[in-house]
Parts: sequence; C-alpha cells; structure tokens
Amino acid sequence: MITFSHIAFKNTTAIAMREILIIGIGKSTPALIKYLVKNAVKEQLNITLADKDLAQAKKFLSHDRIKTRVLDVFEKASREQAIAQADIVVSMLPARFHIEVAKTCLALGKNLVTASYVSKEMQGLDEEARSKNLIFMNECGLDPGIDHMSAMQVINRIREAGGEVILFESFCGGLVAPESDNNLWNYKFTWNPRNVVLAGQGGAAEFIQEGTYKYIPYHRLFRRTEFLDVEEYGRFEAYANRNSLHYRSIYGLDDVLTLYRGTMRRVGFSKAWNVFVQLGMTDDSYTLQDTETMSYREFTNLFLPYSPTDSVELKLRHNLKVDQDDLLWDKLLELDIFNSGKKIALAQATPAQCLQKILEDKWTLQPDDKDMIVMYHKFGYTLNGEKKQIDATMVCVGENQVDTAMAKTVGLPLAMATLAILNDEITTPGVQIPIAKEVYAPILKQLEQEGIIFKEYEVPYMGYNPNNVAG
Repeated sequence: MITFSHIAFKNTTAIAMREILIIGIGKSTPALIKYLVKNAVKEQLNITLADKDLAQAKKFLSHDRIKTRVLDVFEKASREQAIAQADIVVSMLPARFHIEVAKTCLALGKNLVTASYVSKEMQGLDEEARSKNLIFMNECGLDPGIDHMSAMQVINRIREAGGEVILFESFCGGLVAPESDNNLWNYKFTWNPRNVVLAGQGGAAEFIQEGTYKYIPYHRLFRRTEFLDVEEYGRFEAYANRNSLHYRSIYGLDDVLTLYRGTMRRVGFSKAWNVFVQLGMTDDSYTLQDTETMSYREFTNLFLPYSPTDSVELKLRHNLKVDQDDLLWDKLLELDIFNSGKKIALAQATPAQCLQKILEDKWTLQPDDKDMIVMYHKFGYTLNGEKKQIDATMVCVGENQVDTAMAKTVGLPLAMATLAILNDEITTPGVQIPIAKEVYAPILKQLEQEGIIFKEYEVPYMGYNPNNVAG
C-alpha cells in the first residue's frame, strides 16, 4: 500500500483581525459558518453574512464575531461596499451569479472561494487574477471538491511511487441514511430537487472504457448502471454523469484507458426513474396547460394514449410493460401519481416542474431524518509491470435536517480553504480548483479530524467488468 504523507500546518499566532464575507446563506452554509466561528478567536476572524433575505442568517447571530447585512448582489454600490470591507469572500450564490462577485473581487483585489464549477466567464478572469496575485478557488465543496482532492491525492501517490494510472472511476451520491430510509425508492431529496429531476439531460453521457469512447443517450442513461458495494452500507448502483472526458486533462490522465464518473443511488432506483424518462415527465423545455388545477392523475394521463375504456393505471402498465406484481409498480403507487384529489397547483409549469412537485410530497426530509453522502473511487494502475487497483470509499451521515451530511461535506472544505488562503498556506494565484498538493493535502487531513475519512482497499485489478453492469 502506498502511504499518505503528513503535512505540517503553519503557525498562525499573533495575526491581525481578518474579515470574511459570506454571500448567500442557504442549506450548505451551517457547517461553513460553524467551522469559522469555532476558529474565530484563534484565527482572529470577523464574519459577515450577506443575503437579500436574512431569515437564514439570523439564526447564527448568537456569536459576537458574526454580523449580517442585506445585500442584493446585482446592486453594484452595495456589492462593492461589502466586498471592499472584506479580506476574503466566500460566494454561496447560485453558480450563475458568481461572476458578478468575482469581477468586483478582481477590481478591489480580494480573494474568492466558491463551491461551483468553473464557468467560461470565471475562467476568463484567470490571467488578470494571476497578474494581481489573487486566488479564485472554485469547485471546493463536495462534488466538485472533495472528489477532486481525494482523487488527486491517490493519483499523485501512485505517480510518485513510479506507477501509471490506467483506470479511474469516481462516483458520488446524496442519499438518505439507513435509519431514515423508509420508502420503496430508498431515496429522499437531500439537496436541490430540480437537479435530481433534470439529471442527465443536455446531451449524451461521454466516457472512455478500455480505450474505447462510449456514449449513453439520455433515454438509455438509467438502464446502464454499475453496481458498487460499500462496506457496512451494502450495494448501490451508479449511472453515468454527462461528461467524464472533461477530467482527463484536469487530472493529467490524457492517456488513461478508462475514465468514468457517475451518480450513486440504491439498487432499483434507476429502473423505476426510467419510467418518468420514457413517459416524458422530466422534460423542462415546454409548459403544460391548466397545471394550476390539474390533478396528479391528470398529469400522469397526459403522457399516455387516449382510451375510452382503459384506466390510467392500465394504460401505463400496458405501455411500459410493468407487471402489477412488480416492485416498480409499488414504487409508482407510493408516489400517489394516480391520485385524483391532489393538485399540481403550479401555474404554467413544465412537466419537470410538475413531477418535482409530486416527488417533494413524498421525498422531503422530515425534521428527524438524516441524510448520507457516499463517495467511491476506483484507481487502476500499473506498477513494476503488474496491474493493481485501489478502491476508496467515504461515507458521511448527517445529524438532522439542518446539520446534514451534504452541508458538512460542502461547507467544511470551503471553510478550510478560506482559512488556508488567509494564512498564506495556499499561495498560487489564479482561477483554480483544488487539485494542487498545497491545497488538497492539508484540507483532507483536516477533514479526517471532522470525521470525513476515506477508507482504502487494495483489490485485484478488474478493468472493465461487464458482469458488474446492470441493465
């Protein structure tokens, strides 16, 4: 086994007071804020929480190092005033709004941290950020974020030992914890429901398997799944993410034979979800008529052929060849999609929006529910003429509906990166993601102290195993 290296942490005593500005207070911010508050005295931090709506922010005001301010990110004067007073900015806004913050940070000479993918607009600021010695750290949450860091740590260890990576597969899922898993789908919304409904759309999934390019169109995506077994947590399935090939150059794996990234669910979810895909219920490209008064049953019937005699249930089973004694049928019944009394109650909604409304009735986390994050990496490599494989898994279980595993795994690496930049432990300027050792090594070490730990297993090299693919 290739061993982890140990990273020394910089002494940060006798430091001046620093101002951290967090823009956008939502579900992912509790762990971020709590970690910064925990370190506020030692690190000499003042923390400003800024949002258009301060309802979420006010629950953190019990600490004397926290203050709030109303901020509309599109009001230039207010945005500039808030950012001018900060030493570093953490943007928790929707991804498309980061660019407004980034441009102001660039103009005012402030470092920036986000959890979102690097957009073309953000990447366009790289040269100027470098010239001003500014760090714009992106993709520093869970996925993207912890996935990058944990992958690069093992990939670089293999390289340092003289090995060559020939296979990399990476999977992640936001799921419900076993103790709160009480529906037939083994699933509840732990993050943005809209992203779940629209998952996989916008083009074919692209990846490379044993040197051959592969493509899975959307209508086949949920019938091409891979099985994954996680110690103590059982079996999962994963369907392909949209574009795995993007990560070849990012991870320095241009010659890798297999590169595949996917989303994890419990076994059986994808087959049942495929019903909605085949019916067209996940389409977000057009609006339906009369959705405000439409019942769940009427919505389901929209996508089925007319019959003067057959029921909606019979038409669905006949058209999709679903047997009445199939567990899949029980899953559909559990969602109340044939209920004539429940209304969509959304004006001019798309099919995807209607489906989301139906699912939120059944899949919303209850106050005592716990969520769970599962991440799984596979590293195939050659070393001294032999093919070897390392599998690495990470499971994080949330505490409740607020202190979720999702909030923890997104918020903690953001907070750690923010402090590392303030303390000059991360110094490379430019628009970047956390794939450099100076970034990932100390953060992963600190995450271990917070219970976010990867377990590694040396397993026989499998390569592409068609017997491990469902559907």
